[in-house]
Amino acid sequence: MANLRLLVKRRKAVRNIRKITKTMELIATARFKKALDRATEAEAYTKKIAELAADLSQSAGEVSHPLLEVRPKINKALLLVCTSNRGLCGGYNGGILREAQIKIRQLRADNIPFDLEVSGRRGATFFKFQGVPMTAQYQQFEDKPSFEQVDEVAQKYIDLYIGGKVDAVYVCYQKFITASRQMPVVESLLPLSSVPTTTTTATGPKEDYEFLPDAGEILNSLVPVAFKVRLFKCFLDAAVSEQIARRVAMKAATENAGDLIKEISREYNRTRQANITKEISELIAGSEALK
Repeated sequence: MANLRLLVKRRKAVRNIRKITKTMELIATARFKKALDRATEAEAYTKKIAELAADLSQSAGEVSHPLLEVRPKINKALLLVCTSNRGLCGGYNGGILREAQIKIRQLRADNIPFDLEVSGRRGATFFKFQGVPMTAQYQQFEDKPSFEQVDEVAQKYIDLYIGGKVDAVYVCYQKFITASRQMPVVESLLPLSSVPTTTTTATGPKEDYEFLPDAGEILNSLVPVAFKVRLFKCFLDAAVSEQIARRVAMKAATENAGDLIKEISREYNRTRQANITKEISELIAGSEALK
């Protein structure tokens, strides 16, 4: 009977775990919907401001902006890796970290010094274990990254690039494509001319603009905003993708817990039936011995 008690305790423990994973699945679903709404709202604005910056830079003639200028040689790069603060999200962090390692190996192969900055405890723990030095760690970005938080980081990158301390800025994150498809990517953030725009902007007719007060002042205001919005969109995509990964992982865990409960119940019933049969056999054998 001790075995039966063990099975009962095990089944109860799995049921409790299933309740937790189901709750986490529901929470991730609610957070995903909110994060998706924010990312969807920001996507149109991000694309439009990138197109506008590209059009203005082409129409402004000789006027340019430092963030649009491509350096002839990359003497130093900066790589930002966006991971999660919490686990239980399947292979979300693993895919991002693999892409980041590929980029790091590429930079080392090209003999390009780089600064590594990591967002999220999971990524920071990984690179610390790997012995890769980090120049900055960010843990304030949760499932609702604010523009004010991103603006502070983006302004630092702008100052580093304009000051000539870095010649390229890359970001590694989980890009949100659809609710059923997300993929880890490494994208170039600076210079902004390396950020792809839509086909219409690239091949369509050139827009004629009248600059008031002048093209330089407008570009000085617009280009930094375009970069900040672009970085903000990366954090929004990462937040959406993280909640999707967590929801899928918790749903799979809940289903596996249900299957395990059924298996334990079958084993319990078989063991109980075997014990009953054994007791009946012993009673019959005892009664036969008394005859």
